[in-house]
Amino acid sequence: MLPSDLLIHRHNGEEITPKRLPLDPRNLAIATELITLFQTCQGKTQGELERQLKAIEGTSTDYRIKRGLAHLLKSDTFSTFEVVSPLEPQLLRERVFARSAQSVPLPQMAPITMKAIAEQLSQELEREIVPEQIQAGLYADLNENKILTQFNAPTPDALLHRYNVSQVQGVFYKASQIRITAHRNDPGEYKLLFRYLKLFGLMAYIEGDADHGFTITIDGPTSLFKSSTRYGLDIAKLIPALLHVTKWSLIADLRLRDSYSKQEKDRRFTLNADCGLVTHYPPGKPYDSMLEASFVDRWDACKSEWRLEREVDLIPIPGSVMIPDFRLVHPDGRSVLLEIVGYWRPEYLRKKFSQVRQSGRNDLILAISERLNLEKAGVKLTNVAAPMIWFKDKLSPKAVLAVLEDHDWNTPES
Repeated sequence: MLPSDLLIHRHNGEEITPKRLPLDPRNLAIATELITLFQTCQGKTQGELERQLKAIEGTSTDYRIKRGLAHLLKSDTFSTFEVVSPLEPQLLRERVFARSAQSVPLPQMAPITMKAIAEQLSQELEREIVPEQIQAGLYADLNENKILTQFNAPTPDALLHRYNVSQVQGVFYKASQIRITAHRNDPGEYKLLFRYLKLFGLMAYIEGDADHGFTITIDGPTSLFKSSTRYGLDIAKLIPALLHVTKWSLIADLRLRDSYSKQEKDRRFTLNADCGLVTHYPPGKPYDSMLEASFVDRWDACKSEWRLEREVDLIPIPGSVMIPDFRLVHPDGRSVLLEIVGYWRPEYLRKKFSQVRQSGRNDLILAISERLNLEKAGVKLTNVAAPMIWFKDKLSPKAVLAVLEDHDWNTPES
C-alpha cells in the first residue's frame, strides 16, 4: 500500500475520488522504465537505487506518480533488500573500533586495521575475507547500504493495477464506517470474504444469509475510542479480497482534515463491483494465522482417522455469521467443528465468545491461547458450553484428538 503523502485524491463536494492510472502507452512506459531500473540495480545498494529513481523523477509534474510506483516496487512483494556483511555490522564495528584503539589514530593506519580484521575473520569463518568487505560491511545495516539481492519483476500492467488498488485503499485510512452490500453470490465467495474479515481482525456486524446476500458494517479506525492507523491499514487490506466477490457495492463514511481550514470534515466514498480494479490477492482460501497453517501441517503428520477439513459452512447467528476454522470428520459419521481463538484485540474476543454462545452449537471445540487476557477483555467463560483446549505457542493435534475421543458428541440441533 501507499503512505499518505503519496495518495492523490480529488474532492467533489462530499465525494472523494482517488487517482487512477489508465493502462495507456504513457503510463505503461513509465512502469516499464521503473521496472527495468530495479532489474539493473539488482546487486546494488538501496542508496544507488534511490539516486537513480531521483534522476527518473527529474522535475516532471508527475513525480508523485513515479514515486508511488517505485514505492510499490520496493515492497517485500517484489524486492528483497538485505544486509551483506561478513559479520553482523554492529559486531564488526566493535572489532574495528577496538583494534583501532590499540594504535595511533592516523589515516594510514586504517588499511592496516582492515587487513588485520579481514585475516582474523578469514580464519574464524574458514573462507576468504578481503579488506574491502570489512569496509563495506561496517555500516551495511543502514538502509542506504542494504543490497537489492532479489527482484521479482511484475508486468507493467500488473504494477499499474496495484497502484490503482493502492490509491483506493488509501481512502480507508480515515474511514469512520464502511457498509458493504454483498448481493447474491456463490457461497464460496462469501466464505473467502468472511475469512479475510477474520484474518484482519475487523469488527464487523453482518446481516443476511447466503440465499439473499449480506450487509456488512465495519467500524473504521476513526470510530474507535482512539484513532488507530494500524486498524485503518487492516481495513484497507480487505479491499483486494472484496474484488473476488462478483456482485457488491460499498459506501464509506470518511473523516478527513481539510487542507485549507485544517478542520475535520465528513466525506463519502462509494465503490462497486464494476469499479474495474484488479485484485492481487490469490483466489485460494487464506489461513487466518501462521498458527492455523502450522496446525494443518502437524495434523497431516499425526495419521488420525479424523479428517481435517478447511471448507466449513457458514453458521447463521443473530446479526452475524460464524465461520469455524476447521471441521473434523470421522469415518463413522461424527462431525465436529474447531474454532481457534488466538487474536488479542478485546473487541474481537468479546465478539467471538458472544458468537459461540449465540450459535447454540454442541458440536464445537474452542482452542484458546493462554496468552490472551480474557478477564481484561471482559470475557467470562462460565457460560460457554463448548469444550475448551488451552495452548501456548502451538496448538497440539494430540490435545484436539483427546477431546474428540473423550467427549460425547450429540447431533447439533437444526
